[in-house]
Amino acid sequence: MHLLTSSLIVAAVAATTSFSHKDSLTITSTAFTNNGNIPSKYSCEGEKINPPLNIAGVPDGTKSFAIIVHDPDAPREGGFTHWVVWNIEPLENPIPENYKGGEQGLNGANQPGYIGMCPPTGTHHYHFKVYALDTLLSLNKKTDKAGLEKSMEGHILAQGELIGLYKKMNQ
Repeated sequence: MHLLTSSLIVAAVAATTSFSHKDSLTITSTAFTNNGNIPSKYSCEGEKINPPLNIAGVPDGTKSFAIIVHDPDAPREGGFTHWVVWNIEPLENPIPENYKGGEQGLNGANQPGYIGMCPPTGTHHYHFKVYALDTLLSLNKKTDKAGLEKSMEGHILAQGELIGLYKKMNQ
C-alpha cells in the first residue's frame, strides 16, 4: 500500500511539473523600447526596412534563429504578418536593419521579406517574435507564418518577444 501511495505521489508531481520548459530570449532594439513607439523609418511612411534586433540569452546548441513579425490588430482575420525569416545564423546577432540574410518567407501580402508597418487606423501592436532553434530548417521559399510555426515544432530551444507600437502620422 505504501509503495502504491508513493507511486501515485510521484505520478502526480510528474504530471504537474513541466519537463518541456523553454528558456527565454531577451529581444531588444536600438530603435525602440518594449511597448514603445517604432520610428516611421521602419514603416510604409519611411524606408520600409526592418528595425535592428539584438538577441540575448541564446542557449547552447542553437543552430539558427527564426523571426516572425505580426500585427494582431490588423483588420483581417488572424492579423497581418510583416516578416517571416528563418535559418539566421547565431553569429548574425544583432540582426541589422534592412536584413536580407537567412531564408525570407512570405509576409501577409504574399511577398518575400519584410514589409513596413502601415496600420489603416489607430495604433497597432507589432510583435517581433524570435526563436532559437536546434536545427536549420529545409523549407520552401513560399513558407508563411503558419508553415514556419509548424516546422519549428519540437525544435524551439528558447523564444522571446519585443512589442512595438505604430500609428501613421497622417491619421
